[in-house]
Amino acid sequence: MTNRSESIRDIKEGDIFHAVAPNGASLVCQALTVSDPTIEAQRMFMPGEIYRFDRTTGVDDREGIPGKIDSVAPLPDDIRDVLLKLDHRNRTSNAPGSAKLSEPEKKALLFIYDHYRSNQI
Repeated sequence: MTNRSESIRDIKEGDIFHAVAPNGASLVCQALTVSDPTIEAQRMFMPGEIYRFDRTTGVDDREGIPGKIDSVAPLPDDIRDVLLKLDHRNRTSNAPGSAKLSEPEKKALLFIYDHYRSNQI
């Protein structure tokens, strides 16, 4: 098993990973750009929330409130696909009823809760 900093450095553009806020809030993130010092990621399902995690520590210390990467465990393809579609719909649709979750979306959201908790770095 690799150490924490190696796991974080392995994150690539497009990867989905999990971080946690100081208040315990779950931050499911997708890497947008990866440079030597940082991983810029959007919080999925939350338009406009962008984090810049240090690629060694996995910490985003914006405004003194650190968020911290706690899991980089890959998702099964079917779960990943459902989450990407849900995120896209959440960012682009304001149609009535668009916020209602389908059964596969419910399943995917329940899956990631246990998946990331069980696979922390």
